[in-house]
Amino acid sequence: MTKCSVLADDNNLCGEAPLWDAIEQKLYWTDCVGRKFYCYDWNARHKELLLEDFEVNGCALDKSGDLVFTNNSGVWIWDRRSDPKQVAAHCGSAKLQLNDCVADPRGRLIAGSSFYDPAAEYELGKLFLIDRTGEIRILDEGFHLSNGLGFSNDGGIMYFADSVARKVFAYAYDADEGSVCWRRTFLELDRDSGLPDGVTVDAEDFVWVAEWYGSRVRRYDPDGKLERTIHVPAKQSSSVMFGGPELRDLFVTSAARSEPMPVMPPGYDAKGGYFGGALFHFDMPIEGKPEHRTDLRGAAKP
Repeated sequence: MTKCSVLADDNNLCGEAPLWDAIEQKLYWTDCVGRKFYCYDWNARHKELLLEDFEVNGCALDKSGDLVFTNNSGVWIWDRRSDPKQVAAHCGSAKLQLNDCVADPRGRLIAGSSFYDPAAEYELGKLFLIDRTGEIRILDEGFHLSNGLGFSNDGGIMYFADSVARKVFAYAYDADEGSVCWRRTFLELDRDSGLPDGVTVDAEDFVWVAEWYGSRVRRYDPDGKLERTIHVPAKQSSSVMFGGPELRDLFVTSAARSEPMPVMPPGYDAKGGYFGGALFHFDMPIEGKPEHRTDLRGAAKP
């Protein structure tokens, strides 16, 4: 069994978007509901609260050294000295109400919008690409709850989770053009499983998926076959990322505030048990890979 430990426990209402900086040897993550953004310095073994009262749903590293954020108001870039600056809020008439994000191999940002509301009719989300010039394009659309994103090692496949649809999609990705085609269902979780949330891809091109409501992270081979399951003590395990000096440390975020939805597995108890709030750490015999970095500094508004 893989040993689990708690790296940090701030009772995050909705811990999300763990991101490893292989250059600085630091881990970033957010409490998107509690509006707090954290950093853990691996070498110093020190945790720091970097931002308060600012919503971060997704995060990417920029080549400039800045951080790029996505949230319900759009895309932002932060130099860590002043307030975050907004890059974009709309793509034509489409609102950039964004959840998770990822940098592509050429420095673009990709993020999905989400308007999911189980109590009413809602607009379906879109998958956007933000170029380094600030130009924004729609890559695909028709999603209920846009979530985790990741790339294969050669950049030719992009993975994208729609939590409410219980699916992880795979696209053929053209990194030169910044375009997608041939969407297919890479993975569809059954009704008794949790929801696919955060996604990452390891050095062997296996895909890791955190299961919200599932108390676990699962690893799938490139054909979508389940290879292993890692138990997480939190019922609402939200996202997953490799890091550490050798990229053999697995970090899993979780959420303390129960979020019941009609798509919960049958028999799921939304009132009792440990939902989460901690950042978990696992020592792994498997190596991850560094994340791509955006090149959006020039797209920030003055």
